[in-house]
Amino acid sequence: MTLLHDDRLFPTHGRARDLARALYEQVRDLPIVSPHGHTDPRWFAENEAFPDPAQLFVTPDHYVFRMLCSQGVALTDLGVPRADGGPTETDGRTIWRLFARHYPLFRGTPSRLWLDHSFQHVFGIDRRLSEDTADWYYDHIADCLARPEFRPRALFDRFNIEAIATTEAATDDLRWHRMIRDSDWGGRVITAYRPDGVIDPEMAGFVDNVALMGQQTGFDTATWDGYLDAHRARRAFFIDHGATSSDHGHASARTEDLPRDQAAALFAKALRGTCTAEEADAFRGHMLTEMARMSLDDGLVLQIHPGSRRNHSDDVLAMFGRDKGFDIPGRTDYVTALRPLLNAVGMDPRLTVILFTLDETAYARELAPMAGVWPCLRLGPAWWFHDSPEGMRRFREMTTETAGFYNTVGFNDDTRAFCSIPARHDVARRVDCAWLADLVASGRLEEDEAPEVARDLTYGLAKRAYKL
Repeated sequence: MTLLHDDRLFPTHGRARDLARALYEQVRDLPIVSPHGHTDPRWFAENEAFPDPAQLFVTPDHYVFRMLCSQGVALTDLGVPRADGGPTETDGRTIWRLFARHYPLFRGTPSRLWLDHSFQHVFGIDRRLSEDTADWYYDHIADCLARPEFRPRALFDRFNIEAIATTEAATDDLRWHRMIRDSDWGGRVITAYRPDGVIDPEMAGFVDNVALMGQQTGFDTATWDGYLDAHRARRAFFIDHGATSSDHGHASARTEDLPRDQAAALFAKALRGTCTAEEADAFRGHMLTEMARMSLDDGLVLQIHPGSRRNHSDDVLAMFGRDKGFDIPGRTDYVTALRPLLNAVGMDPRLTVILFTLDETAYARELAPMAGVWPCLRLGPAWWFHDSPEGMRRFREMTTETAGFYNTVGFNDDTRAFCSIPARHDVARRVDCAWLADLVASGRLEEDEAPEVARDLTYGLAKRAYKL
């Protein structure tokens, strides 16, 4: 028995299925380029064994615990740490049994594909997870994790990862990246510049973060010019640690191109804590344009992924903090929102802006037409809630007609769950090969063109877009 069907996600009819199989065979073993994600660089720096199966698969993965929460399972019972340090379950086997008992909840979901892929291909398991097999699973995975070949660096090499980007706050000291760089291991783990904490006046700790950035760089961040110079210095520091991109997770895609005096006045109000909500949003929008201008000088690719209505549960935010599964997609405007930035710098060939969305209604109406004309714009792949076979298919259907393939950037996994990385890339490769096979079978793509496109979607576009 195997957990996964060999032809999963391929077309169900004759010639297209054969074409998809043939294309997939040409790309299935290409190296993984993972230019946007949230794995912990400390794993690769210290190369310590993962603690137990629950800590690897359940407790850190919001895709997993949000589903269990939806059926009444308490986050404390899954070992999710409380913000106040209060009691949560710490026994890995107890957490794993609870997870296994609820495993049927994942039927038909992308999480099930990722988990089963990890169980089968990483740990060699050939039986389904259930309440009856929970202890066998736990013992088998725990035994594997104790071996050297399941340490983070060994898995990195085994997964055939060519490069992976983590994401760190602008004030991070990047100690783990330095440790990786100074080690004798050759894996390429780079950082990405995430300045939300020093750009968003409404984020907790904004004033302290700005002051810390000043201490780190020696610039007076109580002044507008010093604040911008500190950003430049921190970006240079991140570039020295391998960064090729910045990453911006604002609530909206709003940009502004304000006169200098107006921007400086908003910054002063932000430091005093007197910004209105509208002024804070305008400041965030202006800083996206400032970041784009800095990219003209230092070459960082600018990633914008707006539209998440974060921390929808006040109680969960208060008890567990941010990023605990209660982030929900919302409607997002791009045409009006991005116009100030694009009119300021959007025709400059030195700039690359990669756009993500949680609002699929924007693909055909806004994003594809914009990426299909503005030289700086590229479309990030189906993201987060739409990182699924159906979401990937919809992405291709709604964007290819206007933006083509070459105004997109391939696939990135955007995950904290390390073992899901090869699973997610495998899903993307299969879905893209199925889409290309349908194009060939329906006479919209020549058969001899499809292998080149498949390779680009799998490997080449991400390397070029992210300058890897």
